[in-house]
Amino acid sequence: MQVVPWRGAALLLCCACLCAGVEKDCVLGKVGEPVLLPCLYPALSTFLNFSIEWRKYDKVVFRSLWDEDGNVETWSVNHVRIPTDAPLTGNFSLELPSAHPKHDRSQYSLFLLSGENQSAPLCTMCLRIAASFRTPEVKKEHTEENDESTYLCHSSGGYPEPVVYWLINNSQEPPNGSVRTQAEALPDSHLYNITSQLTVNIPKDATVSCTIKNPSMNEKLTSKYGASPNPVEWQASHGMWIFSTVLCVVVAIMVLAGVYYQIHLDRINKRRKKEYEEPQRGRRYQWKQAAEAMMPEQVETDV
Repeated sequence: MQVVPWRGAALLLCCACLCAGVEKDCVLGKVGEPVLLPCLYPALSTFLNFSIEWRKYDKVVFRSLWDEDGNVETWSVNHVRIPTDAPLTGNFSLELPSAHPKHDRSQYSLFLLSGENQSAPLCTMCLRIAASFRTPEVKKEHTEENDESTYLCHSSGGYPEPVVYWLINNSQEPPNGSVRTQAEALPDSHLYNITSQLTVNIPKDATVSCTIKNPSMNEKLTSKYGASPNPVEWQASHGMWIFSTVLCVVVAIMVLAGVYYQIHLDRINKRRKKEYEEPQRGRRYQWKQAAEAMMPEQVETDV
């Protein structure tokens, strides 16, 4: 049974009208995790012999065909898929099994085909890929030239290339030309290794901080070198430490005193109980003897 041509054209026109107001959007995928490209449409269960295609740019990555008997044929690249009940629920979202940096900024589109007719893109989604960087490590290199100090900041395992900036004493930006940053993308994973170098003439007790900023992950990671509390903070923390120590000692003394007092009370109670029970035993023995003396002796008679 062939589908009437006007029905296929009506189907495509209907879907095109429904998606006319859909704007292009982007989905964020984390490296190594599944990604879902959402696409929702009304149920298509009343139509026969139609197919859908998800395309990455012009390349087909998923195709599914529904015939008039309800049979479904699917084909995909790298195990991408859509829900099996998509025509009934209208959920044609595409699931990628694992996000990879090589998919970054890719554009995916869903098309509906009926016979020789093809719709305009029903859904168009762009895919952005990101991965978290490790907390940066900051170390100081020993140099004896021009009284300058050199600091290195290193981080790895993130995507895309981040923004790196330094601060001196938590507020001062380094002079122009004092920072050199190198970003290296690994050939297989495409993740970045970041190394930044700060060369500056600052006092020995100064603090430098290195921040790795990844806007795609809304992430800022900061590490410091030479961080030392100011005198006020040190005095406050030292005073708090002394107070805590004294409090612990006082509590320990109170606990020991309570235990000793309880043991003392137990000994007094035992002694009083013993002093009370000994006279009582003597009286009970005297009462028993008196009772036996007052009882008449039984006389045995022969019958």
